[in-house]
Amino acid sequence: MAKVIDKKLQEQLAKARANYEMNQIVEPRVMFASFDEVEDKIVITLNNSASFAVPRHLLQGLRDADPQQVKQVKVTPLRDGLFWEELDVHINVPALLQGVFGTKAWMNMVRKELAKLGGQSKSDAKAKAARENGKKGGRPRTKEAKS
Repeated sequence: MAKVIDKKLQEQLAKARANYEMNQIVEPRVMFASFDEVEDKIVITLNNSASFAVPRHLLQGLRDADPQQVKQVKVTPLRDGLFWEELDVHINVPALLQGVFGTKAWMNMVRKELAKLGGQSKSDAKAKAARENGKKGGRPRTKEAKS
C-alpha cells in the first residue's frame, strides 16, 4: 500500500514540477524592479524583456511613502510580485498588468481621482462641445436643483 501512495505522490510531484516550469515560461515574471525618483514611477522589467512603469501615487501604500523607502523595492521569491518590507506593501504584478493597483476600495478612490482630473482637462473639442451644449440651454438640471 505504501508503494502505491509513494508512486502517486511521485506522479503528483512530477506533474506539479512540470506545471511550475511551464508557468515560468508562459506567465510574466519580474526580473528587476526599481524606483525612478525623477519620474516618480516604479519601473518593472519582465522575463520577456518587456518593461513598464507605474506612477507611484496610483499604488496603494506607496503614495505617501518617503522616496528613500520606495527605493527599497524587492522582487518576491516567485517573481510574481513586488514588496516593500519596511512599508508592509505587497503588489501582485499580474494584477498590476491588468490595471489593479490595490484593494477594491483603493481602486474606487483612484478611479474617482482620475475622473476628476479628466473633467479638469481642457481641449478645443471639449470647449466646442460645451459651447454647443450651451446653445441648447446647457446641462440638464439635476433632480435636487429642480425642487
